[in-house]
Amino acid sequence: MGKKVKPVKVGVIGCGTICQRTYMPNMMNKFQVIDVVGVADIIPERAQKMAEQYGVRCMTNEEIYNDPEIEVVCNLTYPESHFEVSKAAMLHGKSVYCEKMMACDFEEATELMRLAKEQGVWFTTAPDTFLGAWEQSARFYVDAGVIGKPVSIHAQHTCAYRPSNAKFDLSPDTFFFPLHRGGGLPFDWGGYYLHTMLNILGPVKRVTGFAGNYEPDMEYTHPAHPKYGETFHIDTPTSIFGALEFECGAHGTFHLTSESYNSEMFIMTGTKGTLKLGNPNNFDGTLTLVRANAHEKPRMMPQPQGNGAPVVASQLGEFARPEDTDLPMLFGYNDSSRGVGLADMCYAMRNGRRPRAHCDIGYHAMEVIHGMIESAKTGKIYEMTSHFERPEPLPLTNLVGTGQEDSLNN
Repeated sequence: MGKKVKPVKVGVIGCGTICQRTYMPNMMNKFQVIDVVGVADIIPERAQKMAEQYGVRCMTNEEIYNDPEIEVVCNLTYPESHFEVSKAAMLHGKSVYCEKMMACDFEEATELMRLAKEQGVWFTTAPDTFLGAWEQSARFYVDAGVIGKPVSIHAQHTCAYRPSNAKFDLSPDTFFFPLHRGGGLPFDWGGYYLHTMLNILGPVKRVTGFAGNYEPDMEYTHPAHPKYGETFHIDTPTSIFGALEFECGAHGTFHLTSESYNSEMFIMTGTKGTLKLGNPNNFDGTLTLVRANAHEKPRMMPQPQGNGAPVVASQLGEFARPEDTDLPMLFGYNDSSRGVGLADMCYAMRNGRRPRAHCDIGYHAMEVIHGMIESAKTGKIYEMTSHFERPEPLPLTNLVGTGQEDSLNN
């Protein structure tokens, strides 16, 4: 059990949907170590409304940057603003927690990594769902050898993002960032899959891939939209098909596109079994183990026949066929817990340890995507240049509700 620590004062920049729906309720009610003192937004009225709802100060970005009490800026802006806001915060000596991904491209990400080191500030990034119940449980089972030596991991997520809404991009409240720079599906959903892969298997050595847009100029298709019939240019990759070679020797595939019908698949294989993984966008999920005799209830071996005939190999083989069983969750945070990465960072600051959502894992994920895009351009295998320290797993806990926070205080 950890010791009581002084809460970390946090300023939030970006009061849009993700902040309203999950981050702010969690920061105010779920995590005792986070002390939100002010909020800011490009739309002052939106920040004012949130400030009144939660009893915090409505501030400007500059006021948050210059407030000597605020230690951390929580950057919940759109991807196109991540670099600008995080950079300004660091230059004012503030530590930063940034929503996914940390920047729109690898060049911007590299500059932020340089700045964080130069300024001597803490820098962590989303997605933090890899600290959730099923993700941490999956790592525990893999590390314990339940599927033997890891051989492969496969991720597929497809969906159809179209400019078909009657209010598509007409205001900041209807801005559809997944079709704008830095917000394409490889960066949006891809971050969840990559962080889970990296947390379980560690750094990637080489990548290759194909990337691009099937339809870079889409048409506004809703009759009520003011630009109905006009075209809309997509300036971010919407599809990536890649292969990964991990330093541990395992291999993976990465298939994401927002230009086809919906499908999902996330699965890991090993020398002794297969693990069907959950949705990495969620903290809760199901882990299904596929291996010989993986059934929940033990079965008796076949008995000799009445005439005393011995059991033959074919009969034994019947009881060694692959079977499925759902594995129990061994960790907390099995509900909507966005912000757990920020809370973990705050405890790391107080306890002098390394944060689990350290920027180096986010930077490595950015380079994986960058490498696939570069491979698509050059036709060559991309050699990774970055490395990261695999995050420490969360401690096992049987605490529930807000008591789960104790697992971060170490």
